[in-house]
Amino acid sequence: MQALLAYLVDSCLKTYSRSATTCYVALHPQVKGISGKYFSNCNLDATSSQANDAQLAEKLWNFTENLIKENQPGSR
Repeated sequence: MQALLAYLVDSCLKTYSRSATTCYVALHPQVKGISGKYFSNCNLDATSSQANDAQLAEKLWNFTENLIKENQPGSR
């Protein structure tokens, strides 16, 4: 079963699906136990400088929090 799953992820999904990386990270035994890393095209990859920017992360968090509050039922 594992061999079949690996084949599907490595061959079919990579070629035919835009969600191949998501499927690979979720299902492939090679990445078991890896957490908090960035994957691109089914490979571990470096993050952008924006992904490591704590101030930008806080700004996005606050923006999203306000957006959610504004769009809750009864907030208008």
